[in-house]
Amino acid sequence: MKNKFYQYIQQLQDTITSKLEEIDGKATFQQDLWERPEGGGGRTRVIENGDVFEKGGVNISAVHGPLPPTMQAYFKVEDCNFFACGLSLVLHPKNPMVPTVHANWRYFEMYNKQGEIIDSWFGGGQDLTPYYLFEEDAKHFHQTCKTACNKHDANFYPDFKKKCDEYFWNAHRNEARGIGGLFFDYCKASEEKNMEDWYNFVTEVGNSFLEAYVPIVEKRKKLPYSKANRNWQEIRRGRYVEFNLVHDKGTLFGLKTNGRIESILMSLPPHVQWVYNHHPEQGSEEEKLIKVLETPKEWVG
Repeated sequence: MKNKFYQYIQQLQDTITSKLEEIDGKATFQQDLWERPEGGGGRTRVIENGDVFEKGGVNISAVHGPLPPTMQAYFKVEDCNFFACGLSLVLHPKNPMVPTVHANWRYFEMYNKQGEIIDSWFGGGQDLTPYYLFEEDAKHFHQTCKTACNKHDANFYPDFKKKCDEYFWNAHRNEARGIGGLFFDYCKASEEKNMEDWYNFVTEVGNSFLEAYVPIVEKRKKLPYSKANRNWQEIRRGRYVEFNLVHDKGTLFGLKTNGRIESILMSLPPHVQWVYNHHPEQGSEEEKLIKVLETPKEWVG
């Protein structure tokens, strides 16, 4: 399974980066191959200063070795080995009318001292972080997620949409990071679903990513915007940074397993503002976004 999924994410990385380069029309992804001293490595691809994408990364990694003590305590296991692979992407567009997007699809195995698998699971998801709210974009993104889910289980979309709203919640701000999407973790073999079923589901979601995001980019990338719009984008990006550094489990896992710091922190946007006690004007487009972030809503029936 680990070889099969790793092969899948390598192909998916190629598919996604080539499509994004086509959309940008100017910038290309710079590739960086790296190795982790304890075992494994990855292929980082970063795009910067494009016509559409100010900064973005589409990274894959496959790392293995002894599970660090901090993670043993987290998973409540004794001394054991692990393997983890996944694709993680974040795209920060230049135009404030185009939303930031994040996605991740991953697979994890743990082994006893005899090298036997003692646990394995899939995880992942995709979510949208707009700076200006276009309801039709939110509906399109969620509908694409729901369509992918419904091919496998009618309960997946409502369950994983709810988990996404709960996970990407900036508790210290009492607001969501964005307008959500899907989030799932610890998808393990059970009486209802075997690992092959989970593989089919996770790859279905991965394959739906471009369909969910690209039409939104194409529709919004040439819209006019002002300096005030750009300031708002940078203030909201600050909230994005706060979530990633304070709450995000993937970031913390990377830091605690001696992950490659440049790849872990590629999710951070290049231009950000923290304005003291900032509140948008009443009745403004900016306030309209905040109200939705404070009370996540159902976008599709």
